[in-house]
Amino acid sequence: MDNTALVLVIIGALNWGSIGLFGVDLVATVFGGQASLISRIIYTIIALGGLWSISLLFKEKLPVRER
Repeated sequence: MDNTALVLVIIGALNWGSIGLFGVDLVATVFGGQASLISRIIYTIIALGGLWSISLLFKEKLPVRER
C-alpha cells in the first residue's frame, strides 16, 4: 500500500508541476476536463494516496543492515 500511495503522490506532483510550468492539467486534458466524473475520481484517488503518505512520516525506520 505504501508504494501505491507514493506512486499516486508522484503522479499528483507531476500533474501540479505541469500546471505550474505549462498551465496544463494533464488529468483534465486526458480525461475530459476537471469537472468530468473520471477526472474527479482520479483526483480523489490521488488525494487518498497523499493522505496515506502522511502516515509514512511517522513510521519507524528499520535499521539498514551492513553487507
